[in-house]
Amino acid sequence: MKQRLHKILASAGVASRRKAEQLIAEGRVQVNGETAKVGDFSDPDTDDIVADGNQVSAEQKRYLLLNKPTGYVTTVTDPHGRPTVMDLVDVRERVYPIGRLDTDTEGLLLLTNDGNFSQRMAHPRFEIEKTYRAELRSPLSPEGKMLLVRGIRLEDGPTAPAQLRVVSKRRRRVDITIHEGRNRIVRRMFASVGSPVTRLRRISFGTLNLDDVPKGRWRELQGKEVDALLKLAAEMVRPKRRQRPTGSVGERGGGGNRASGTRRRATSGARRS
Repeated sequence: MKQRLHKILASAGVASRRKAEQLIAEGRVQVNGETAKVGDFSDPDTDDIVADGNQVSAEQKRYLLLNKPTGYVTTVTDPHGRPTVMDLVDVRERVYPIGRLDTDTEGLLLLTNDGNFSQRMAHPRFEIEKTYRAELRSPLSPEGKMLLVRGIRLEDGPTAPAQLRVVSKRRRRVDITIHEGRNRIVRRMFASVGSPVTRLRRISFGTLNLDDVPKGRWRELQGKEVDALLKLAAEMVRPKRRQRPTGSVGERGGGGNRASGTRRRATSGARRS
């Protein structure tokens, strides 16, 4: 598929898009033996692309799982000079993080250069579940747990129901599973029920677990792991089959057709309201 040439060069890790345009403008890029011009399109699968005498190949898709430590910003670059998660990975391809973890949150973070995969992992409509282990300043009360499980109203709107599992006797260590990605949502949820978070770590993402990846290190996802995540995303957006009414409503025979038809209309009207 044809793309802007400077995008192909950037995707292949030759240079940033701006630098790639500069390379093209300076006559340092050839396509099929001809000097390229700014604005040209090319097909990386069929065209012979050379930049500064080096063959340019289509970028290999990469899928990384990083155990992010605290103190790192989840961005590719930071204008304030803070360390970013990109300082922790060393790959040739131009990968980027999927979603965000706060600077003071640690744990499982995915990085990729596959835009299709990233969109399915991060977009709210796919509802990929993430589990966090929260350590709390004060014990989580039964009432607080009940509120979080039901869904609680925050300043930017109500939360979806969460799954909670208390993992310590003092009720100060709790695993919480959500699929939302709003800013600092887990911390705000626990603060709203009187149990502020002192440490937060993401321990699972969809079908993946953090397992034994050391803090600050990363590993490559296996093909079957990528496939499992994509399958999960597809299942989450699969249309739900409408349940048919049970019991006597809509049953035939027995001289009750007129009554059952009336009840069907009443049921249908109630469903629309």
